Amino acid sequence: MPIAGVYDIENNKVSEVALNDAVFDAEVNESVLYEVVKMQLAARRRGTAETKERGEISGGGKKPWRQKGTGRARSGTSRSPLWRGGGTVFGPHPRDYSFKVSKKVRKKALVSALTLKYRGNQMVILKDFPLEEIKTKKFVEVVQRFGWEKVLFVLDKSYPVLEKSSRNIKNVKMMRSEGLNVYDLLKYEHVVLLEPSVKLIEGTLTS
Repeated sequence: MPIAGVYDIENNKVSEVALNDAVFDAEVNESVLYEVVKMQLAARRRGTAETKERGEISGGGKKPWRQKGTGRARSGTSRSPLWRGGGTVFGPHPRDYSFKVSKKVRKKALVSALTLKYRGNQMVILKDFPLEEIKTKKFVEVVQRFGWEKVLFVLDKSYPVLEKSSRNIKNVKMMRSEGLNVYDLLKYEHVVLLEPSVKLIEGTLTS
């Protein structure tokens, strides 16, 4: 069972916590990571691209010129795909790109992502993050103290002061433990877990 240090915002180790090896030290499955990230990105696609086919273009009812004798190629309508302003052949239409993977696969991908962060020393557990008032400067000082450049915070509950102190900082994201997802875990270089969120994550992924 892996043991991780718990730190305060001064970057001092204050205690240790035993992590569930089924969540933070499991087998890394790259194929499920790929599948789940692909699912998340597909779900974000708007799918609103639209083109008009030949039958949807106004006009073009009259034959542009007679069939023979003009020296030009024959043409039946000015709405032909070959003409400027004509319809599009096999163009895109609104569609839903999303697809689903099983709950078991999503859990396995989350476990793989958390394991990668733990083994790569890219995961930090904080005892808490006390802020009495909304102070972006104070928050930035903590981030710089730990050397985080692109960081994801995973919270166990709502922390309005903390969340508002960080909302204008680039490459910092706050997220509740129930919203934890593979894409954000892989996107952000470092992951910071508030200590209470560790048990919540373990409970969700081992149930």
